[in-house]
Amino acid sequence: MTISALTILVVALVVAAVVVLALWAYGTANRLDRLHVRSDLAWQALDAALGRRAVVVRAIAADSEPGLRRRLVTLADRAERADRVHRESAENDVSRALTAVDGDLLRPQLVAELADAEARVLIARRFHNDAVRDTLALRTRRLVGWLHLGGTAPLPTYFEIAERTVPPVTTPGATQATSQAPVAPHAVKRLSARLMLIDPEGRVLLLRGADRATPTNPFWFTVGGGVEPGESLRETAVRELAEETGKVVAAEELRGPVWRRTATFTWNGELLDSEEMFFTLATDGFDPHPAGLTDLERDVLSGHRWCTAEDIAQLDAAGETVYPRELGTRLDEVRVAATGDAEIVLRPVS
Repeated sequence: MTISALTILVVALVVAAVVVLALWAYGTANRLDRLHVRSDLAWQALDAALGRRAVVVRAIAADSEPGLRRRLVTLADRAERADRVHRESAENDVSRALTAVDGDLLRPQLVAELADAEARVLIARRFHNDAVRDTLALRTRRLVGWLHLGGTAPLPTYFEIAERTVPPVTTPGATQATSQAPVAPHAVKRLSARLMLIDPEGRVLLLRGADRATPTNPFWFTVGGGVEPGESLRETAVRELAEETGKVVAAEELRGPVWRRTATFTWNGELLDSEEMFFTLATDGFDPHPAGLTDLERDVLSGHRWCTAEDIAQLDAAGETVYPRELGTRLDEVRVAATGDAEIVLRPVS
């Protein structure tokens, strides 16, 4: 029995492909291992920064009136004892309670310590979320999943504590921290929570609006808005939903966040460096009845529409841009996230 040259070539190609795949898998598994270690270390740093903030909160409580003192101590203790799943909500409760503290009545050294502690939390949170983003970007690739290169390690998750703006500190040696630090010249940092409502027909609810400076250039966008001091992302999303549509839901009903979008743009005469986190929710179709719009929102909003992917393409073709720009081509992804039980993975969107 003779083996043809073609057979030898095919076998050689198969062996070469297996070797290349094995080398790639080995390298990818090692890289994933390093990314998981980086995510774990970033979480440990964030946990330490949050723990330091809790110590400062207790010191502030000692100088506060009895009612606020009990609340601060209770919330700080609860945050430190919370498990990973509930830590985000507990830390946001601490941030919300801190908004009731009058900095003018605190000793200068406490003001400085709080500013420094919150600056450390801000930096640690960003390093942590960057590590999570890089890990998920590799871990969620289809071939990586098929080959189980991530092993049994759980998927890391973002930590979405609201960034509280800290007043400037003039105490010598103090660190000044603010969530409004610009990334672009004169740009204002803005964290937003947005909600993609999906009806039984697979349509998404969009709002129509236009900037006051360019009223003849309307565009479409999802329900949502900026995070207010002390709010979590979920709390912002359900508040904006109630204000912009009149629909009331519980924060626990939302799924996500499923998408993260960053952009720099001008709005109402102000340059914004925007970070938007998108949640999704399956719901029956309904006719929105806004209840609580600001004067600005009443001026700029001009309509709403439940849209299919084809509707979104038509709006874009007509010159009315839909944001995020990928919404039309990825609407099925949103529908699956809203109606399915699969694990949610945060992905970037433009």
